[in-house]
Amino acid sequence: MTQYVYRFGGGVSDGGRGDKNLLGGKGANLDEMASIGLPVPPGFTISTPVCAVYYDEGGQFPESLKAEVANGITHIEQITGKRFGDAADPLLVSVRSGARASMPGMMDTVLNLGLNDATVEGLAAVSGDARFAWDSYRRFIQMYSDVVLELDHSRFEEALEIAKEDNGYYLDTDMTADDWRKLVAEYKALVEELWGKPFPQDVHDQLWGAIGAVFGSWQSERAKVYRRLNDIPASWGTAVNVQAMVFGNMGDTSATGVAFTRDPSKGDNAYYGEFLINAQGEDVVAGIRTPQYLTKAAREAAGAKPASMEEVMPEVYGELAGVFDLLERHYRDMQDIEFTVQQGKLWMLQTRSGKRTAKAALKIAVDMANEGLITREEAIARIDPAALDQLLHPTLDPKAPRDVLTKGLPASPGAASGKVVFTADAAEIAAKDGQDVILVRVETSPEDIHGMHAAKGILTARGGMTSHAAVVARGMGRPCVSGAGALSIGKGVARVGDREIREGEILTIDGSTGEVMVGAVPTVQPELSGDFGTLMEWADGIRRMKVRTNAETPLDCRTAREFGAEGIGLCRTEHMFFEASRITSVRQMILANDEAGRRAALKKLLPEQRSDFVEIFEVMAGLPCTIRLLDPPLHEFLPHADAEFEEVAKATGLDIDTLKRRANELHEFNPMLGHRGCRLGVTYPEIYEMQARAIFEAAVSLDAAPVPEIMIPLVATKRELELMKAVVDKAAEAVFAETGKRVDYLVGTMIELPRAALRAGEIAEAGEFFSFGTNDLTQTTLGVSRDDAARFLTDYVEQGIYAKDPFVSLDVEGVGELVKLAAERGRATRADIKLGICGEHGGDPASIAFCESVGLDYVSASPYRVPIARLAAAQAALADAKPALKAQ
Repeated sequence: MTQYVYRFGGGVSDGGRGDKNLLGGKGANLDEMASIGLPVPPGFTISTPVCAVYYDEGGQFPESLKAEVANGITHIEQITGKRFGDAADPLLVSVRSGARASMPGMMDTVLNLGLNDATVEGLAAVSGDARFAWDSYRRFIQMYSDVVLELDHSRFEEALEIAKEDNGYYLDTDMTADDWRKLVAEYKALVEELWGKPFPQDVHDQLWGAIGAVFGSWQSERAKVYRRLNDIPASWGTAVNVQAMVFGNMGDTSATGVAFTRDPSKGDNAYYGEFLINAQGEDVVAGIRTPQYLTKAAREAAGAKPASMEEVMPEVYGELAGVFDLLERHYRDMQDIEFTVQQGKLWMLQTRSGKRTAKAALKIAVDMANEGLITREEAIARIDPAALDQLLHPTLDPKAPRDVLTKGLPASPGAASGKVVFTADAAEIAAKDGQDVILVRVETSPEDIHGMHAAKGILTARGGMTSHAAVVARGMGRPCVSGAGALSIGKGVARVGDREIREGEILTIDGSTGEVMVGAVPTVQPELSGDFGTLMEWADGIRRMKVRTNAETPLDCRTAREFGAEGIGLCRTEHMFFEASRITSVRQMILANDEAGRRAALKKLLPEQRSDFVEIFEVMAGLPCTIRLLDPPLHEFLPHADAEFEEVAKATGLDIDTLKRRANELHEFNPMLGHRGCRLGVTYPEIYEMQARAIFEAAVSLDAAPVPEIMIPLVATKRELELMKAVVDKAAEAVFAETGKRVDYLVGTMIELPRAALRAGEIAEAGEFFSFGTNDLTQTTLGVSRDDAARFLTDYVEQGIYAKDPFVSLDVEGVGELVKLAAERGRATRADIKLGICGEHGGDPASIAFCESVGLDYVSASPYRVPIARLAAAQAALADAKPALKAQ
C-alpha cells in the first residue's frame, strides 16, 4: 500500500532533506530539523502525490489517507500529551502548504485548528490565560472563514476595527478577554449570515476542510501566476503539513519572528530579521503590525526605538543565534527561518534556503566560498544567471536633487520611477500599455502578485523587512519600500502630512535607502566590480563556450566589452541603413530601375558603411566580428509619407508617381519568406559587394584589425552560399590589391531555415562557420510568426503544448533537434567549422545549457545579457562535466 503520511518530531523522522520532491521543501526540512535535534513541534506531512490524486479525482482523497492522517494525529497526541478535540486540554494544530520550490505567501495556511466553543474554554483553563484563548479562537474563525469557507475576509476585518474603535483601542493587543469573546460571537454570526450554516464545531471536519483548502490553493490564481513567473511546473503539486501549534501570543514572554542567517538584501554576514511580542506568525509576514528588530545593531542602525529581541529576550536570542549557525552550516546556504517563542521556550517552525537579491546572492556565494563553506564551483552554480539583470541597470544618481516625500524601510534594493497606481489590476493594465508604474498599497497580499510583477517598484504603508511585499519583491528583483508609516492611502490618493500624490503622478522609490521621492530622479550606470567581478572571473575560468554580443553601434560594442564580450556574434548591418543621413540613399538604391542606378546610390553609402565598421572594429580590436550582410526585405526601407517620396524624388530626379509605382511593385504578401537575405544578394549582388568592400576597407585601415566573419543570411542551398562567397572574396581581393594589406577573414552562413539545417553537410563545403539564427529558425520550424504569436502562445504554455515560450527559451525537441543535426553534419564535412548561436536564445540560460550539450563554440547575446550568458555558460559546463565525473 502506498504511504502518503510521513511523521516527524519526538525522535521520529519518516523522511528527510533528500525527500523534497515527495514531502515538499517545508516538510523535508521540518523532518531534517527534528532529526538533528532542534526543537520542532511534532507533526506529519501529507505527500505531494496526494495533490495529484486530489485533482485527478475531482477533489477526492485516496481511501487509505483517512487512516494515515488519524495515525498522524495520534503521533502528535502521544508526544504532546494533549488530545485532538478534548474539551479539557485540547491539541491544536496548524495546517500549511509546502511545495518542493519555495512559493512564499502563494498558498494557504490555517492556524489554531481544533478550537470550538468547548475547547476554547479548556484552552483558557489549562493556559490560565482567557485572553490568549479567545484571541486564538477569533484568529481561527477569521482565517478558516477566509481560507476554507471562502467568505469575504473584509467583513471580519471591519468587525475587528469597529470593536477597537468602540473601545478606544489602537492595537489588537489592547483587546481584553471579554472583548475577544464578544468578537467571536460576532464572527460566528457573520459566518452564519455569509455561509448559511453555523461555524464548524467538529474538529475532524475542520481538519479535512483545511487539508482540502491547502491542496486547493495549489491551483489558485496567485499560485498559477507565481509558478508561471518562476518556471515551476504545475505537475509538482504541494504537500500539506499538519503540526502541533505553539503560541507566540501567550503574553510578554511569548513572541514570533522571521529571520535570515544573512542579510537577504545586501548579503552581509549578519543576522537579519524581525519579531513581535505576543503575536502569531501571520502578524509578522502580513504586515498587520510593524515588527521590531531582531538584533540591537540593526535597531540602532535604523534609529528605531522599540527594543530588539536581543535586548528583551537575551537568553532565547542566544539560543536562536546558535540555531542560525547550526542550520547554515548544516544546509551550507543562507537560511530563511520562522520561529515562535512560547512562554520563554524556543520552537523552530520552518527553515529553507532564503530568497535573496542578486547583489546578496553574489556576496553570499563569494563569501561562503572564501569561508570554505562551499566550493567555487558551488558558488557559481548557486547564482541564477537571469537574476544578474538586477545588477546591470542604472541606480539613482547620488548627486541628483531629490524631493523626499517620506521614508520607509529599505525592503528590496534598486530604484524605480513611475506613475502611481493603487491596485494590482491597474498596475497590470498600465504596464501592458507600456507605462512604468509604482504600485502603492497599504500592504500587499498574495492576490497582488500579478500587479507586483507588472510594476517597476512597490511602496507599502505597513509591513516590515520580512513582510509579504518585501519577500516577494526581493525574489522578483523589484525595488520595494515597506512600512512607510507616514503614508496615508485613500481612494486614488496618498497623503503625507499636507502633501498629496494622486493616481498617475510620478514617484521615485529607492529600495536601498527607503526614500520615497516626488517626481523622477536621474540615474547612473552601475559599477561591476567586487563580488560580481570575482564570480565572473571564477565563471570564465570554468566555461568552455565563448560569449559574444549582438551589437551594431559603437556604444553597444563598448557596453558589451565592459560586460566581458569576446567579440561580435551578430552585427545587423540593416540597422545602419535607417539613420537619417543615409535613408534617402538607401531608398534611391531600392527604387532604382537598373544596376547603374543602384551602384550610384551604393557609392554614396560606401563611405558611411566603412565609417560604421571602423568605429566598431576599433572597439573590437583583435576580436572576431560576425557581420551579417543585408537581410530584411527591401520594403522595410521604402518611403510611406508624401514628404519622404519628395526627398527621394529630389535625390533621384524621378517623379513621385514613378517612385510610388516602383514601391508598389516591390510589395510582398509574405515578406518574411519573400525577397530577403541572400535572395537580395543573388538578385542584386552589387549590394553585398558594397558591404563587403566597406568591411575590408575598414579592417585594413586599422593597426589592430579584428577578424571579420562575413555572414550570408537565409541560405537554403550550397549554391546560394557559393555565389555570395564569390562576391565577398572578389571584393576582398580587390581591397587587398588596392591597399597592399591583407586581413584574415571567414565567410559563413546563418542557419535559419530547416532545409539549411538538413543540408548542413554540403553547405559546410562552402561555409567556414555556421551561426544559428534561432529567431527565424523557430519561426520557420514551427510555422509561427513571432510578431503575431503573443496572442496565443500564453495559452499554449498554460495548456502544456510548449513548456515555455519557444521564442524566449529554445524548443529543444524541435528546433534544437535541427541545431544538433546541422552541427553534426557540418562537422562531418568540415571538422574545424566554427559554430555559434546568435538569436535571442543566446542570452537564455536554458538555451545556453542546450548549446553546451551540442558543443557549440560560442553564444551571442545582447550587451546587457553578456554577463548572464557568461555565468550560464559556466553552469552549463559544470553540469555537462558531472556525468563524466560519475563515469570515472
